[in-house]
Amino acid sequence: MKIRTVISPTERGLMIRDKAIVDILSPGVYWHVPAFGTSRIEVVSIVDAQCNYPHIETLAKTNPELAQRHFIIADLADNEAGVVYQDNKLVDLLAPGSVVLYWKGLVDTVISRINTSEVLEVALPLAQAIGRTGKLAKRAAEIGAVLGVDVQQKQVGFLYESGVRIATLDTGYYLYWKFKRKLTARVVTTQMILTEVSGQEILTKDKVSLRLNLSAIYKIADPALAEDSLGNFDEFVYRELQLALRRAVGAQTLDQLLADKSALDSTIAGDAGDKLNAVGIELNSVGVKDVILPGEMKDILNQVVAAEKTAQANNIRRREETAATRSLLNTAKLMADNPVLVRLKELEALEKVTTQVDKITVFGGMEGVMNDLVKIGDS
Repeated sequence: MKIRTVISPTERGLMIRDKAIVDILSPGVYWHVPAFGTSRIEVVSIVDAQCNYPHIETLAKTNPELAQRHFIIADLADNEAGVVYQDNKLVDLLAPGSVVLYWKGLVDTVISRINTSEVLEVALPLAQAIGRTGKLAKRAAEIGAVLGVDVQQKQVGFLYESGVRIATLDTGYYLYWKFKRKLTARVVTTQMILTEVSGQEILTKDKVSLRLNLSAIYKIADPALAEDSLGNFDEFVYRELQLALRRAVGAQTLDQLLADKSALDSTIAGDAGDKLNAVGIELNSVGVKDVILPGEMKDILNQVVAAEKTAQANNIRRREETAATRSLLNTAKLMADNPVLVRLKELEALEKVTTQVDKITVFGGMEGVMNDLVKIGDS
């Protein structure tokens, strides 16, 4: 019994005999008589130019003439990446060692081969076509095709191969072929960076426990030197500031610290700054924000301050009393030598008395007022 098979212009027929493809049929109408049930025609679509029929890549080896007649064959070496263009549009990336067959006919497919052992950086037009997001970027990430490095303004990038720095990168976006390479990248900012060293419990020279918070601003002045010298910038800066703070506080008494905090800042800046400069880091500013005393120490200091203020008040009061006594002594000496001055003082006393008395009865006339009343007031 004959079997009728119709193959449209967007299809091809695979003549399969004993589980192997023995021929590929072009569009048309075919009558086929199965040979003992072991042969058949399988119709497949070629709208998607890539042929995804199971194990189709083996056809390039078992029947290369048939394969070349119907397919564009991408058979890549171990050091070759494949860039697939269809109708002049980039559509896919292929990993080294790939074997992929594309149907001839509906779509014009071109395979561009790139020797990744000789070419490191992806050419700019291709890098722009791959982009940072989208289908091709996802495909590149899926097969581990490229390494992307995005260097913003006020940043410096470093490219490493097997741990060895091979390039320094200015501002821009870069793509590198990653196949068969151990590529890594690091981006370093050259902007000012704020760091905090908080909650440090430290003993002063006189064994007083303090809790201190320190703030500092630094920048990477020599990115290449810093990158070669350090693994983690932030961790290194934090540790050096922490140690410098501990050394500075441990070398001073509590009174010295409280008397001049700016001197503490200068000591820390000089100590840590020298070590940071040696690895390409510039310490811009440093300052102790908080000096927190234990509760019992606060009470003691408050008592000390209160005692000092009380003593100061007593000193002032004694000075004022001494000055008043000295003034009285001087007045007495003047009065002893000057009877008129004595009389004036008596009159002042009389005036004070009269301001406090509502009514006075005087006997003896004016002489009684001037003599007896003053005697009464003095008594």
